[in-house]
Formats: sequence, structure tokens, C-alpha cells
Amino acid sequence: MRWPWAAEPRTTTAHSAIIDIGSNSIRLVVYGGPERIPATLFNEKVLAGLGRSLAATGTIDAESMAAARAALLRFAWLAREMRADVIRTVATAAVRDASNGAALITIAEEAGLTVEILSGEEEAQAAGHGVLSATPDADGIVGDLGGGSLELVRVGKGRLGERVSFPLGVLRIAAIRARGAGELDRTVQSLVADAGWTGRGRGLPLYMVGGSWRALARLDMHHTDYPLPIAHGYAIPPHRVTSLRHWLTQVPRAELKSIPNLSGGRVPTLDNAAAVLDAILRHVGCSTTLVSSYGLREGLLYAALPAEIRAQDPLLVAAHDEGARQGRFAEHGDLLHKWMAPLFPDDDPAAVRLRHAACLLADVGWHANPEFRAERGVEIALHGNWVAIDAPGRAIVAQALHSCLGGSSDTPEPIGRLADPEALAIAQRWGLAMRLGQRLSGGVATPLQRTDLRRSRGKVELVVPTRDAALYGEAVQKRHKALATAMGMGAALVSA
Repeated sequence: MRWPWAAEPRTTTAHSAIIDIGSNSIRLVVYGGPERIPATLFNEKVLAGLGRSLAATGTIDAESMAAARAALLRFAWLAREMRADVIRTVATAAVRDASNGAALITIAEEAGLTVEILSGEEEAQAAGHGVLSATPDADGIVGDLGGGSLELVRVGKGRLGERVSFPLGVLRIAAIRARGAGELDRTVQSLVADAGWTGRGRGLPLYMVGGSWRALARLDMHHTDYPLPIAHGYAIPPHRVTSLRHWLTQVPRAELKSIPNLSGGRVPTLDNAAAVLDAILRHVGCSTTLVSSYGLREGLLYAALPAEIRAQDPLLVAAHDEGARQGRFAEHGDLLHKWMAPLFPDDDPAAVRLRHAACLLADVGWHANPEFRAERGVEIALHGNWVAIDAPGRAIVAQALHSCLGGSSDTPEPIGRLADPEALAIAQRWGLAMRLGQRLSGGVATPLQRTDLRRSRGKVELVVPTRDAALYGEAVQKRHKALATAMGMGAALVSA
């Protein structure tokens, strides 16, 4: 896939806030930065459990209502103090379905908020857009598991397809399962069949949205000793989901709470989240799962963007923003990528995209202690809040930055566990080319614009105009030779 790219993505200093009143939690998220993929400036949730009593009484209980009041008053105050230009408040299944949902709306209005009650259709649409905002080439079924409902939507070719909402929120599952063994599976089978979704996901991934499913992924990451703490993009095959279900019936809750990065508030819902996921995979027929950290809230922002902004590559937009904030010269990454491209004519479009991202991040270690610049680059590549990139891609960018920022010639852990050696060897050469370009140019534009780097006659040739011969100093010569050696070539200076 060719990724559209604007050299200077629109960045705004305006802040936008979304208050999401869900069936399990109420959350405030404040965003800022690039319009295409805004950064999270603040994120706080309260597990109010609005949908906890719905199955039994059809109402939001008094304890949950009190927790909601406190959360909404605090979140409205914070959003205003953070000077959010837009404060959007949305409510989903619990408020939609509860007989006393209007009382919660009144509480929100008293806090100065205007609440939009999303229909199941609108929830599904927002979740689908959220996945597409982070994974533009997503092709499969989006499943958004909330406290009160489960939405499914078909996504592909950057668009939303059919969608459906089921009363299968994680807070409703216990009541269904209490009716007898196998009741949840029969309920899911019936709902899916009646909606015409049986087998609809065969051969396709299920993109999992929602805190309970993310918590389930973190549990599996712990079990498999996954080397990254990043849940986004993590895959759980169906047989692992079944294994997790069985394990959860036996493990003490105290052991679950000791698992790193696993929210204690999600522990009570893990078993039910695994049970409904197992049933959905079986009846919808998806071949695997992929976690999406982007969902309803990000989808609401994405849907409001003009088409030309939506078309931008979210990875490159985010890398451009990060490089501009942490580097010395904002335009340097794009120029560096263009300058070194002739040296790597065999890179396919996917590799070119990763190489471009690495170049945009080439200066992120500048403010670190010189002894730790390489480690800083690796940390940003592996652990940054990137989207539209998988774990091997993160490792490839990390290897390029490690080499660019003066790391040793080896592959530091855990990079070697995430990508194949051949791809990492190529990334190392990218890093050495980036390192040469940075030393040659000093980080400014003109030297890269007036020189050329190319392959010719078995050599890595650096073409420098005669009038600029002084650029080719001792440090540049050393980096030129290091790059040529890594590529199995000689180094040659050509005067133009």
C-alpha cells in the first residue's frame, strides 16, 4: 500500500476533550498536537460501573450514580481549566438502556456538559473509525466490548461496512452465564445468527477494542513473555483465548493483581471478557485477534477530519511531530530521507516507509547524554505511542536509530526477538547512512541539498561540489567509510 504523506502535517495548539460515559467506566481524555493523530495530554478514568445493575433491575444503582456525579464534576472542571476548545460528552449503552438514564443526563448538565447519547449503530461506527484512524489498511471485523454492549463492524479499504450492536457488554455476561452451563455460547450463537453474522469474519482478524479485552491481552503478554509492554497490535490466536479462559477459572485473584501493567479494576471482568471473546470468535469465525488501543473516542475525532487530513499516514505524522519537538531542525528528517534514498533502491514501499520514520526520528537523542543517545533512540522506537506499525517494524526503526545515534554494531535486546536478522542488517545500514548525513550536514539543510549519496561501480560515492570541499572533514570521512564497509563496498569522494 502506498501511504499518502504531507511533508508538513497540520499541527494545532488547540486542545479537545472527550468525556466518555461508558457502562463500565467514565473517562476524560484531552488531546493536542497533530490533527491526524493527536497526542493524549491527559487521560483519567473512574470505574463507576453504571451498567452493573442493568441486567437485574434495568436501572443505574445509587452507588454508581454517585460515582458518576463525582467523576463528571471533576472532569468538567479539569477540561475547562485545561482550556479545551471543544468538550464533547458522549454516553453509550448504560445511559441509553437504563430507565433512570435521564437522571445521569441531568447530573451532566448541572456540571455544564451537553451529553450525546450514542445509538448502538453510532457506537459501532465510532469504534470502526477509531481502528481505521490507527490502522488505515485494517481489513476485518472490529469488535468493541463495553460494559453494556458489544459492537461489531466490518472494515476494509479505509471504509466502514455493515455493523451491529449486541447486548453482550462485559457487565451483562455474568447474568447470562448464571442461567446455566453453555448459556452464553447459545445466546451468542442466536444473536449472531439472527443478525446474519454467522461466519462473517472467516479468515479475517477481529480488531479488539475496549479495556476488558486489552486487559486480557496484557494477561496473555505476561504468559508468553512478550518482549514489549505495548498492547496495541498484539495478536491472540483463538486457541490462546480458550487456554486463557481455562486458566482464569483456576488462578487466585491475588495472583492476577500482581501481574505488571494489568489494571486491578479490570480483574473482575477478565473471565467474562474471555468467555464472550471465545464465543464471538467461534460463531463469527475470525481467524485471530489484534488489539486496537484506538476506539470510540479516537473514532469521533477521526470522523470529524477533512478527507485530506484523514489520508495522511499516522505513523509518519506522529514521527514528524516527535522529531520536530525533540530534534534541532524540523525539516532535517525529510531532507535526510530524500538524500540517502538512492543508496537503497531495492527497498520495497513498506521498508521505505519505515526508513522515512527512522529519518524523522534521527535527532531524538540530541538532548540526551552522549553516552545514552543510542539507548534513547531505541526506547522511543520500541515504546513510543506509535500506530500503523507492528512489533517487527518498531524493532527495525529501533535498530536504525541505535546505529544512527552511535550504538555498537550489535543488536541490543529485545530488538533481535522482534524482527528477522536480514531486516535488521538493512536497518543498520540505514542508521549508518543517517549518521553520515547528520555529521556531514551538522543538522542543517544546505549540505544535504547540495551533495549526493549514491552507489556506483561497487562504491558508496559521496558527491560534493568543489566549492564545498571543506564539508568532507575527518569525522565525515570516518562515517563514510563505516557505511561503505557495512554495505560491503568501498568509499569514494567525488568532486562535482
